[in-house]
Amino acid sequence: MSAPSPAIEWLDETQSTNADARERALAGERGPLWIAARRQLAGRGRRGRAWTGLEGNLFTTGLYTFQAEPGRVAELSFAAALAVAEVCDTALRDPAATRVKWPNDVLVNRRKVSGILLESGQAPGGGLWLALGIGINLAAAPDDSERPATSLAAAGGAIPREQALDTLVDAFERWRRRWLQDGFGPLRDGWLARAHGLGERCEARLQNETVSGVFADLGPDGSLRLDLDDGGRRYISAGDVFFPAGVTAPALRRD
Repeated sequence: MSAPSPAIEWLDETQSTNADARERALAGERGPLWIAARRQLAGRGRRGRAWTGLEGNLFTTGLYTFQAEPGRVAELSFAAALAVAEVCDTALRDPAATRVKWPNDVLVNRRKVSGILLESGQAPGGGLWLALGIGINLAAAPDDSERPATSLAAAGGAIPREQALDTLVDAFERWRRRWLQDGFGPLRDGWLARAHGLGERCEARLQNETVSGVFADLGPDGSLRLDLDDGGRRYISAGDVFFPAGVTAPALRRD
């Protein structure tokens, strides 16, 4: 028997679709369910950063329940990024314009168009609930963000919110099913094919240090592999990565 298709629920206004999903999960909702809002007043990004809820953009969270460890479920952030990239492809009709950036950003023409926030916890009926919060700049982008941002409309690819959400959910479901059947490998390969900065020098800003090297690969768990100047390697599982403009590496090793 095939898995049920996710339900989709539109709200006119909410504080945060992730907070809504968490509340539903703790009340016993197991999904699959996507909650979307036409206005979001208090969205959040990674590390507690605010996600600006500009008019016309997409604010949504997918709620799922899994019988798996948190580390494995976290691999679905890559599926979410690939699904967002497919929304961008649909709008722009130019796959070369869209890239995914570690750990969970999507870029159009090297500018941030989307952010992804995963939250999880123990489900009341057993297993792990997962909330996949996704914001996509469909119509407008903030001009005061930490990194340069854009919107699909500004890039020449206006798309209605309802179509964007339907495309997102369908694409995520395809990647999720591949993950369930074949593991992280297909997600890793699909993500690397779109990776921003692969083979380039970058700086990883961690909680207590900053590490520089070449973005050479993804580890088997989705960590970012840096090849260091002294010939060593470092796997980064959490942090912010910056690519200095115009600085590339002389060689790329993926052995």
